[in-house]
Amino acid sequence: MQPIDIDASELARWALRIWWPALRIGGFIVTAPLLSGPTIPTRIKLVLTLGLVILIAPIAVQPPNLSIFSGDGAFAAIQEVLIGMAIGLVVQLAFEALTLAGQTVSMTMGLGFATLVDPQHGAQTTVLGQIFMIFATLVYLAVDGHLVLLGALADSFRSLPIGASHIGPHFFAAVTSWGAQVFETGLLIALPAVVALVIVNAALGVVTRAAPQLNLFGVGFPITMMAGFVVLIVGFDGVVSGTSAVVHSALAAAADLVAGSAQGAP
Repeated sequence: MQPIDIDASELARWALRIWWPALRIGGFIVTAPLLSGPTIPTRIKLVLTLGLVILIAPIAVQPPNLSIFSGDGAFAAIQEVLIGMAIGLVVQLAFEALTLAGQTVSMTMGLGFATLVDPQHGAQTTVLGQIFMIFATLVYLAVDGHLVLLGALADSFRSLPIGASHIGPHFFAAVTSWGAQVFETGLLIALPAVVALVIVNAALGVVTRAAPQLNLFGVGFPITMMAGFVVLIVGFDGVVSGTSAVVHSALAAAADLVAGSAQGAP
């Protein structure tokens, strides 16, 4: 049997080709919608990360003369993880904003006590928050958002080469401003229902003031809940269209983050 010759330099070169893309892709898996949920086993996440590394590594330009064990290598590793996390976080914020909108409506109409276990977060979430999350997930999958996000991740290796300096004030400002904008949009989705329920509560307050013998909790609670359901049914088209707009805007923001960071990088 012929002995197998193993070239240490060749192994080191292949390890580097896998190491740098794996950092960015691993950060992406940690924050990306649907992929970062606690219900997905860690082994599945590792296999998915390895599979994406195998697919994306050939297009990733390797940094020359950058050692893993140097100070520059440590800084580059941290930067790669942050870039991957930012790409997934931009879209994940849209899901969080829609969940907040559902929770706001639930608390206003008296459904705050009705909670379910959210598999995406592994915590208790109100029923309407879960429904809004389901709407966002269906829209996200219907428009192939997961493929669009993976495309943005692959494009980032061209527009944001490994080892170059990309993390700066402009990068964090882009993520922060998008987070503020998307949460504002989520509150605007919930605003019509909240305003209508506030009017109903104000009317109940006037009625209770005029007739103190009425049981506010016995009468007001079912009226508020029924009014909330009526408002949601009437405004269902607006909720769906708003959810679709938020998801599309999040995917566009992820692409703009990759392209904008490349343009703003020194």
